[in-house]
Amino acid sequence: MYTLQVLTAIAGDFVFGDPRFLPHPVRLIGRLCTFTEEQTRSAIAGPAMAGALTVVAVLLATGLTLALALWACAVVSPLVADIVAVFLFYTSVAAHDLASHSQTVYRRLVADDLDGARQAVAMIVGRDTTQLDRQGVCRAAVETVAENAVDGVTAPLFWGIGASLLAVPGSASPIVLTAIGALLYKAVNTMDSMFGYKNEKYLQFGRTAARLDDLANFLPARLTPVFLVLAAAIQRLDWRAALRICRRDRLRHASPNSGHPEATVAGALGVRLGGPSVYFGTIVDKPWLGDDRRAIDAEDILRTNRLMYLGALLFAIFLLGCSAVIMEG
Repeated sequence: MYTLQVLTAIAGDFVFGDPRFLPHPVRLIGRLCTFTEEQTRSAIAGPAMAGALTVVAVLLATGLTLALALWACAVVSPLVADIVAVFLFYTSVAAHDLASHSQTVYRRLVADDLDGARQAVAMIVGRDTTQLDRQGVCRAAVETVAENAVDGVTAPLFWGIGASLLAVPGSASPIVLTAIGALLYKAVNTMDSMFGYKNEKYLQFGRTAARLDDLANFLPARLTPVFLVLAAAIQRLDWRAALRICRRDRLRHASPNSGHPEATVAGALGVRLGGPSVYFGTIVDKPWLGDDRRAIDAEDILRTNRLMYLGALLFAIFLLGCSAVIMEG
């Protein structure tokens, strides 16, 4: 039953994406982050301490709210609690929306609408896209899918399914714990995206959030390339180069985690990712990942999406298998 529940949640995201008819849990977490930041900054003079307290408060509030809401559902019926938990877990996975945004870039490129493609890719990257050429737009779209394959897809799966191992007789069901674990991870990731800037306002305040996010992504980022390589082999891409480039270039990225999936995708596609980019009017000389075996093109956006989907599915199956073995043991 648990395996079916998890696969239902994953299939829901793959097919439908984020639900538009209800307030998204991650957006609610974002509002909680904003409110908590205002309260801690007004109460504590030191930004580093205020930031650390914000992290603790947001995690406690998120966990307690989810636990109470799912407990209330279980009082009505354990089946109701499980259905709500499947829905909550489904909202924590973002593969469909990541692919959808990048496919908008692809469609604009195919239509030879470079300005439209620049605007579309600006919605999913932080760099200045106004001067990107066609290859630069393709590279930006591929990079964001590759990087976000971890924090948008495999990390929620990892922490969600991992949390199910805490289930014991008489406690919450495994799927309830999975929903709580996945959304607690999303709370960490949301705080990093909101507070993890290296500017005057957030350099000290966001330090705890950024370090916790790095820690939460450490294992998923290093496991994900294994399944991207398997997906590349199944899809008849260059899995050997994917493995080789990952091993060679994964630590060249400024992020301790993002380079692992990005280097793997670069190797599988036979292209270079990274390189100099413009952020807020300043050129940032980022290192190249991969070998320049051919020019990147719009079709690589679709290839990357397929890699992400299949790699995530293989990763979920692996996690479910590990969970079953551990639970039976």
